[in-house]
Amino acid sequence: MSDSSPSHRDIRLLFTTRILRLFAYGFLSVVLALYLAEAGLSEGQIGLLLTLTLAGDAGISLWLTTNADRLGRRRMLVIGAGLMILAGVVFLFTRNPLLLTLAAIIGVISPSGNEIGPFLSVEQAGLTQLVSDARRTQVFAWYNLVGSFATATGALTGGWLARGLQTSGLTALSSYRAVLAGYALAGLALALCFISLSSTIEAAGQAPASTRTLGLHRSRRVVVKLASLFALDAFAGGLIVQSMMAFWFHVRFGVDVGIIGSIFFGANILAGISALLAVRLAKKIGLINTMVFTHIPSSMLLMLVPLMPTLPLAIGLLLARFSISQMDVPTRQSYTMAVVAPDERSAASGVTTIARSIGAAISPTLTGIFLGIPSLFSLPFFLCGGLKIAYDLLLFREFRALKPPEEKQPG
Repeated sequence: MSDSSPSHRDIRLLFTTRILRLFAYGFLSVVLALYLAEAGLSEGQIGLLLTLTLAGDAGISLWLTTNADRLGRRRMLVIGAGLMILAGVVFLFTRNPLLLTLAAIIGVISPSGNEIGPFLSVEQAGLTQLVSDARRTQVFAWYNLVGSFATATGALTGGWLARGLQTSGLTALSSYRAVLAGYALAGLALALCFISLSSTIEAAGQAPASTRTLGLHRSRRVVVKLASLFALDAFAGGLIVQSMMAFWFHVRFGVDVGIIGSIFFGANILAGISALLAVRLAKKIGLINTMVFTHIPSSMLLMLVPLMPTLPLAIGLLLARFSISQMDVPTRQSYTMAVVAPDERSAASGVTTIARSIGAAISPTLTGIFLGIPSLFSLPFFLCGGLKIAYDLLLFREFRALKPPEEKQPG
């Protein structure tokens, strides 16, 4: 297959859209709440708007991803880009809280810098269509890595651009509007890239719509099991999100915020590298084994962090944990795509992603309660690690016999 073939061109386009989108999410995330405050919204209104943003994105994403394989992946990606443009333009030109809230619910906008919308699920389904089974996990690892670096670069650029514009004489509100304009333009660039994709990314061999539930048919039971387990894993992870962990380090060891930032910068770099190392390991021991046998030690290291008497030991264990903590991400995504029918891939990714989002949204409230009680201050570490180990054992029990195509013995 030549580098100029439609498949290679589509792969390059999907990597480009991943970089563009995650850069835009990071670009906006650092100024979004500041812009809303400058626009006159109260803290309570900002919090409600951001909650509704995430809820609206989840609902719209679920509909788009569960219909993408049947109605067209390229079409749903273009609609998602259009909703991103809509959100950026409305936020740019109005301060009306009602209009901003409606745009947040209907449009696609990322308050956190993380991946939202239908894009991840549909792009991964398309990538699976374009690469061989043997290369799928490797492609997903690089796809995740470039996204992480794009988000970090976008956040850095958005923050410094706003500061530079304010230094040159613009008001804070005007500088934030410039960032919003960049977000809307990124949506336009995304739409143009998605329109340029070939039909090679589309699902073939469609099952009748009457046999589908949430876009699923043959693999419904497999996806429901995976979604339930992934929700448990995400719930556990939500007990010790990075912001909560930073707070714990600050209170437990009196660490300065700058040092905390440096710790987590290094930790996230290690996590990104670990995703690439997972590819080689998965080729030797398989996707499920890689997910489980790297995740359990990672969880055990996390549970040891609050038992450390000194800051250097706690940091050392945390960095060791991050060095293997993300090896399950590309393998999990690759496995999900591999064990469902080709015309269920967008739906399978969409359903499991939404399940993870719901699981992760519930648990930070519990952590907030625990952190306010001195005797339970370190409990989130133990709960998180324990639940994640339970998830790994259940995953291994349920899916060790269900092999992806590249792991099945010929004949």
